[in-house]
Amino acid sequence: MYTEIPGIVMIYLAVLAFAWPLGRYIAAVYDGKPHFSDRIFGRAETLLYRLSGVDPTQEMGWKEHIKALLLINLLWFFFAMLVLMNQSWLPLNPDQNPDMSPHLAFNTAVSFLVNCNLQHYSGETGLSYFSQIVCIMFLQFVTAGTGMAAAAMVFRAMRARTATTFGNFYVYFVRSCTRVLLPVSFIAAVLLAFSGTPMTFEGKQEMTGLEGDTVQVSRGPAAAMIAIKQAGTNGGGFFGVNSAHPLENPTYFSNMLENMLILLIPVAMVFALGFYLKRKKLAWTIFGVMTLGFFMLLVPAVYQEMQGNPALDAMGIAQEQGNSEGKETRLGAAASAFWGVSTTVTSNGSVNSMHDSHMPLSGAMQMLGMMINSLYGGVGVGFLNFYIFIILAVFISGLMVGRTPEFLGKKIEAREMKIAMITALLHPLLILCGTALSAYIYHRNPEVGWLNNSGFHGFSEMLYEYTSSAANNGSGFEGLGDNTPWWNISTGIVLLLSRYLPIIGPLAIAGILAAGKSIPEGPGTLRIDTPTFGLVVFAVIFIVAALSFFPALTLGPLAEYFTFSK
Repeated sequence: MYTEIPGIVMIYLAVLAFAWPLGRYIAAVYDGKPHFSDRIFGRAETLLYRLSGVDPTQEMGWKEHIKALLLINLLWFFFAMLVLMNQSWLPLNPDQNPDMSPHLAFNTAVSFLVNCNLQHYSGETGLSYFSQIVCIMFLQFVTAGTGMAAAAMVFRAMRARTATTFGNFYVYFVRSCTRVLLPVSFIAAVLLAFSGTPMTFEGKQEMTGLEGDTVQVSRGPAAAMIAIKQAGTNGGGFFGVNSAHPLENPTYFSNMLENMLILLIPVAMVFALGFYLKRKKLAWTIFGVMTLGFFMLLVPAVYQEMQGNPALDAMGIAQEQGNSEGKETRLGAAASAFWGVSTTVTSNGSVNSMHDSHMPLSGAMQMLGMMINSLYGGVGVGFLNFYIFIILAVFISGLMVGRTPEFLGKKIEAREMKIAMITALLHPLLILCGTALSAYIYHRNPEVGWLNNSGFHGFSEMLYEYTSSAANNGSGFEGLGDNTPWWNISTGIVLLLSRYLPIIGPLAIAGILAAGKSIPEGPGTLRIDTPTFGLVVFAVIFIVAALSFFPALTLGPLAEYFTFSK
């Protein structure tokens, strides 16, 4: 069983090996200076701007960036609703999958629109090939590009001495899709196809099992979608059981590749910040804080899954492979635990095992990763969430030494702090209010039948669903019956609020700070690229998470853990 550890180490080292040069490349793409990628993508991008009526030379302020982002997202929402509610008669539907109900279409459209990919439907039976490609895969590209474009604007604002315009949102968005997401996804899709992941437009295939019975096996253009779902921290599975499906994740190589893709761009965006600002020490400080938090979640989860279930130990049942319930034995308990933490700290949400079957403490680590929502995080938005904690840490540090808080030569004043606090508190507000309301409804009307498990674990299932929704993650404790009007609509509302307000907040703060007067650094200037400041940021993250979420975790996975430990 311990032979699985080298596989985990290899995945993480491969992420670092590729993330550093990719970060340098991303910084060059956003910098706007002549670059070799212009010769490859420049003409296609120019044609796209002309067809859409966009002037790529027009500079935008932070408010214009937000308006552009919200406008195109609104158009994508109506497009997705149209496709999902009419897929039965649209082309590329060889399996005759029906239209989605209005409330399920609303939840699905919103979920993929906000880069969450929460799935209250079963992939291969809930969507046609047309919906998978034209709606789902399209949104997986453009929503990932949206988050990266927002981060690019903040990069530009952080670098400016005094400025009111920060490039063009559409240029950042298009370049994110064409020059970053498309090449990475194309290479990954080819590798997955050669690994055995299907890439076909034919319908179900009849296969004969070892016992002589026949079964209809779904297939489709899966390799292309799986590549962008992982690279763009989307996570929505082509098949219902996501990357636990043997066609979506056929080999240990494909498991390593997909897990690496989950972490690759989020880590690369941190390095891109260092290259873009020419502050590599700052990037390493941010990376160090994120990595410390990541491993503090990872180690207990891997240990718990490798040790197995103590209830089975008490019954004398050997668990040589660790906790095997809900896992693919071809992958193993340790690799499943590593994936579980990777996918929840990055707002990816794909699964190669059933999180509902993980040990309680492992589930707590997964939820805590989403509750913090800034340890690597999603592509682009992960840094935006971390940016809020940097602002809070700078403000607290300034108060501790009796100086006006300064960040990169700009004074942080009351308006910026109000925006930062509202943004930081919105996340726990949505999670805890949604969970409390659902728990109350279920307590009063248990006949609704949402939960397959009672007690602590049932509470964890509801807490996980809203945590996943608010963190734009999309994974779930699948013991929850979530395809109901209540869950579809309530999580849809949480998805919308938790996506756009946390993007608007950092963009507003960065824009306001950039417009202020630049103050030269002096002997009393707070250094933000030191291990000391990194520890302050980590402490702020820990305190916010502890005060906000530990009581809820105590009622769910922690209580279940101590029950198991008796």
